[in-house]
Amino acid sequence: MNFLKILKKTVIDSQIYVSIMGTLFAVFFMKEQNTFRFPTILLIFITYFSGYLYTKYQYTRHFFKILILNAAAGIVCAFLIIHNHNEIRLLKWFIIVVLGLLYNSFFLEVYIRKIPLLKVFYVGLVWALVNCWLTLPEFSFPIFLISFFFITALVLPFDIRDIESDTVQTFPKLIGVQNTKYIAYMLVFISMLIATFYLRPVYGTAFFLSGIMTFILIYFSENKRDDAYFSFGIETCSALPFLFLLIMEYF
Repeated sequence: MNFLKILKKTVIDSQIYVSIMGTLFAVFFMKEQNTFRFPTILLIFITYFSGYLYTKYQYTRHFFKILILNAAAGIVCAFLIIHNHNEIRLLKWFIIVVLGLLYNSFFLEVYIRKIPLLKVFYVGLVWALVNCWLTLPEFSFPIFLISFFFITALVLPFDIRDIESDTVQTFPKLIGVQNTKYIAYMLVFISMLIATFYLRPVYGTAFFLSGIMTFILIYFSENKRDDAYFSFGIETCSALPFLFLLIMEYF
């Protein structure tokens, strides 16, 4: 039990886990598009990690330290891009970072997280841009749609978890938990459908299997469940396409 608590505190609560999951989601599409590069993987992980730290700690006494850490992370990311890519990639990365700041920054009078119902779509948008734009020479609309619908669906269970604590209008509070699940099912199904027709067969199959597992985890999402179900179980869904791909290719 103590081990699980330590694991949750050091890996999940530290934002390392969600950053790894987001990075593996991007790696899946990079491999499918033959753009896999280790500097890009490091760039994506640092971007996710620093962004989630910023969101989590901006109202705490640690915020100044986080700002310093984020500044250092920004310098490292800029170096990685300049050294390994070009100024266009740097501009893409900067735009995505700005979009992340608009999501939840206390110095803004109105930020995205405070706008009713918009949060789930905005998170899906930012993650989708990483996969379909930042890592590719040209914008890929199919990959954008696959990522956008899938990640938007994964955010909805977190709204179910927070239905009693959220201070803004969310889908579970507006239409109920069960109807929110129906929306999530629909979004996952659409992403599976596009992936099946657009991605290469082995990648489409891996994504389809991931969708089935995601259906199951969404089905059992309830606000009374332990937080680990969401921060570990639901978060893992974004890495499932890559994990199923590994199983299919190497085992």
